[in-house]
Amino acid sequence: MTASEVQRGSSTGPAHTQTAPGASDAVPRRGLRRVKVLPEHARAHNRSLVLQTLFHDGAMSRADLSRETGLTRVTISDLVAELIGDGLVAELGIREASGPGKPAMVVDLDRAGHRILGMDLSGPDRFLGAILTLDGDIVARHEIPAPRGAEDARDAVIELARRLVADAHAPILGIGVGSPGVVDNDGVVLSAPGLGWTQLPLRSILEDALALPVLVANDANAAVLAEYTFGGAGDDVVLVKVGRGVGSGLISAGQPMRGAHFAAGEIGHVTVGTDGGPQCACGKVGCLEAWLSVPALTARMAEAETPGDREQQLRDAGERLGIALAPIVGALDVSEIVLSGPDELLAGPLAEATVETIRTRTLARFHDGVRVRMTAQGQDIVLRGAAVMVLSGQLGVS
Repeated sequence: MTASEVQRGSSTGPAHTQTAPGASDAVPRRGLRRVKVLPEHARAHNRSLVLQTLFHDGAMSRADLSRETGLTRVTISDLVAELIGDGLVAELGIREASGPGKPAMVVDLDRAGHRILGMDLSGPDRFLGAILTLDGDIVARHEIPAPRGAEDARDAVIELARRLVADAHAPILGIGVGSPGVVDNDGVVLSAPGLGWTQLPLRSILEDALALPVLVANDANAAVLAEYTFGGAGDDVVLVKVGRGVGSGLISAGQPMRGAHFAAGEIGHVTVGTDGGPQCACGKVGCLEAWLSVPALTARMAEAETPGDREQQLRDAGERLGIALAPIVGALDVSEIVLSGPDELLAGPLAEATVETIRTRTLARFHDGVRVRMTAQGQDIVLRGAAVMVLSGQLGVS
């Protein structure tokens, strides 16, 4: 294996680096960027490159892998043997011959050989858990009531995780957790008022309880990773997650953004407009969350007397969202806004008003093409994002 080998990316398209959200040096990426890698890190880099190529392109021969990654056939042979020994790659059989020469053995990720556990703690009254394949498909679900009180909520998370472990029936690659609030790179929940958590070392708590690798991230940050890996989002996207609260996850130039204080995307308490508005739970008046959260918007819809009034409430909320997002679009040159939440509230008039407002408040020449759409992943988006966290952290794949 040469130093030049580890600087090559996939010949099929742009390449990127990976690290795991929740780890101090980890940023999930869709491919492997052509970067200079120190010799001591070369094997790990090339190992991730092989796994990344198989993850996205599917089964292929060792010769195919060599062409796609730019690594020599000797290096590929060594890496594939190592990955088969680790149970991460499997030989699928001989490819049907299509020309002269010896038919090739096809290899792929052992997609059914491991499981990922995902947890979504952002629901209003229940914690959700899922057992997923390496492809992000959910094969089993569990849920547990979300109790009030910080200690009870912590204990409920541990109990849910234990139920998932007991039902996995396969080696577990790791556990990904999407939590409300602000979460640092070490998996410490710095603040989650709805759960009563402050400086809770959730990652360490779960690792100590289960003896498995754990990654913890904010729920909206987890959701945008799912959209990026499984939902077809581009390299510049904002995902707005609307539920009990309002938050967003951002990816710019293919890299997740967390901010200096791990609070990037916390748009729920941005004041939208100077015309007053409803009082927010945080004590301010006119926060986006007070206009757009599901409980607040549902209540105003119930008070509306006519279909026209209801549509106007949705358009007003969409305009407020556009006011909050326009500076982000202008500053980061984001081209895509993805909404995650109830379709009956967010799709239609609300989304239309959002994109109209963004376009009127940004430079038309560059931002008239901004797109606002609903995610196709439904309520599983945080669970699938938790799987991406584990794939990135454990395999260097996203």
